Amino acid sequence: MSVSSNASSAASCNGSADDSITTTATTATTNTDNSELAHILNRRQSIMDSQEAGIEVPRSFKVVNVYTEFHEFSRKQIKDYQKTFNTYDTARDGFLDLNELKYMMEKLGAPQTHLGLKKMIAEVDEDHDGKISFREFLLIYRKAQAGELDDDSGLNQLARLTEIDVEQVGVSGAKNFFEAKIEQQLRTNKFHDEIRQEQEERRREEEERAQRRQQFQQRAAIFQ
Repeated sequence: MSVSSNASSAASCNGSADDSITTTATTATTNTDNSELAHILNRRQSIMDSQEAGIEVPRSFKVVNVYTEFHEFSRKQIKDYQKTFNTYDTARDGFLDLNELKYMMEKLGAPQTHLGLKKMIAEVDEDHDGKISFREFLLIYRKAQAGELDDDSGLNQLARLTEIDVEQVGVSGAKNFFEAKIEQQLRTNKFHDEIRQEQEERRREEEERAQRRQQFQQRAAIFQ
């Protein structure tokens, strides 16, 4: 009886210990999640407060694998975008600030106003630091590809003009390039319009034949 009682007591103790460990682990995980969430919220509030007060807050860097995140682009495309980005990142700090973006748009032959430049930055500035990181730079091309940019917007001009090397062909060459693309698109649209017109004509002819058959059958029925 003593042995059985001791075994039962030991099992009870072990069960209590397991429950205690599980509860402790769950509590630790919850505390960790709450801590991370609090850190994110505090960081966001700090950035907002600094913008209002005009105080610069040290950046908190996050490692991003752009090849994984921007899977719609090939590695070659991303490397080409990186080359373009680096060309205008004259400070070599990994960002395009307002002055660097201004210089870029001027070199591309599409200069923007001060407010226009700020609007361009704000449209992709997800961390609200007033600059464009390379990841945010890629967002421009993602939005352009998805048709989310206005045709006359600064970002759309940037995306279009960097499809070719303006440094090599010049602004006039870039202009000719896009005029050729527009003309090609118009020709394509005209081709599709002609196909639709032919289909519409065939549909009308079939309807007319069906009406003539029906009228003939109605007249023939009179003599039966």
